[in-house]
Amino acid sequence: MPITPLRRQYLKIKQRYPQTIVFFRLGDFYETFDDDARTTAKELEITLTSREMGKGQRVPLAGIPYHALDNYLARLIGKGYKVAICEQMTPPGKGLVERDVIRVVTPGTVVEPGMLADKSNNYLVSLVIDGDEAGISCVDITTGEFATTQLPLSQVSDELERLHPAELLLSESLDIGGLTLPASLTRLDDYWFDPETAAQTLLDHFAVASLEGYGCAHLPMAVRAAGAVIHYLQENQKAALGQLGHLATYSTQSFMVIDAHTRHNLELFASARWGATSGSLLSVIDLTRTAMGGRLLKRWLGQPLLDIKQLTGRQEAVAWFSDNTLVRHKAMSLLGDIADLERLVNRVRSGIAMPRDLVALRSSLEKLAEVKAEIEGNEGFPSRLSSGLKPCPDAVSLIEQAIADEPAATLERGGVIRAGFSKELDDIRQAASDAKRYLANLERQEKERTGIKSLK
Repeated sequence: MPITPLRRQYLKIKQRYPQTIVFFRLGDFYETFDDDARTTAKELEITLTSREMGKGQRVPLAGIPYHALDNYLARLIGKGYKVAICEQMTPPGKGLVERDVIRVVTPGTVVEPGMLADKSNNYLVSLVIDGDEAGISCVDITTGEFATTQLPLSQVSDELERLHPAELLLSESLDIGGLTLPASLTRLDDYWFDPETAAQTLLDHFAVASLEGYGCAHLPMAVRAAGAVIHYLQENQKAALGQLGHLATYSTQSFMVIDAHTRHNLELFASARWGATSGSLLSVIDLTRTAMGGRLLKRWLGQPLLDIKQLTGRQEAVAWFSDNTLVRHKAMSLLGDIADLERLVNRVRSGIAMPRDLVALRSSLEKLAEVKAEIEGNEGFPSRLSSGLKPCPDAVSLIEQAIADEPAATLERGGVIRAGFSKELDDIRQAASDAKRYLANLERQEKERTGIKSLK
């Protein structure tokens, strides 16, 4: 039975992404078809209709406005679905518009700020098990954190409990036995976890000849887990790969292992009675002023140090701020005006930053320079604390010269880029302004000449 070219195009794309809901861009809407439409209509509580896509063929249809994507996407991802975003790759004109999937959004590959918790990491985790050994790798593409470890099978549940993955990658053949795993599981072909394939994937990603520099060359399970994560991102979120420039290999032996039962009884992250964050130890001690600090504190609480030198260094830093009240309050005040630099920088590197993100980045870097100046030079201050504070004055200067202070208010008027930053853009703006002025004058003159007051 004949079908329309549009229907044929959709079916080819859907065949490549059978396990996802395909959001198919049609003009100002993302449309879903067939079973995707039924699922979308049910989960998003929108109207299920139909469309003729061939002689005598009507297929189920449900759509959302393109400008409301983030809201609807958040609801589907929150329910555990995976969504393939299929965009129009060529402008409308004669013939069929080319379309292709630009990314697949899964619980572990979310980058939209409105879908993320400020003070919690959004981990994509892979798990490999072979006998009594296991490998775990975690990545947060919103912050660029990428780590891997090899550990005894007996510690897997506790480590997964600590990481609390948004999405867990497993091989098709892996028997999880009695392990308690998170709800969002993604099964992948076994070859993604193959030792040679995984190692080569990492070597190609980092453009190196050996993994010795990353501390995991002698840990085959850790390599297999990390390679699978990179492979998955190559398939579903290529834009995230650019910010994964380092792989940290860690050992669970460096930290105190807290099992799930103890974590629950100590109410570290949730109260035992209600299961909510309020009333937990974290909620009581979390006085951090930035999202970055909140995530770091949560990580520290979940991984208590065992190294006495590191413990002492951390205590000395806390003691210094405790003893210097004025500096502490000034630093806290400044930190309160700093946005989530980790996620802002990664949005820039991924090419999805908006003008307001750049303004927030500039403002935050300026405040960072003030923090650095405020704490440095004080007697007894641990200099290592400020060595990592880099205000990046060149970036601040560039953003200040290029982006208007209130880009959101000027976006529709084309005023995001400051006048004087680009001569080419200034010329285009001038030409557009002159054209409008010329047409306005012409309209006035013709009204006077013809006597037609309603002339346009």
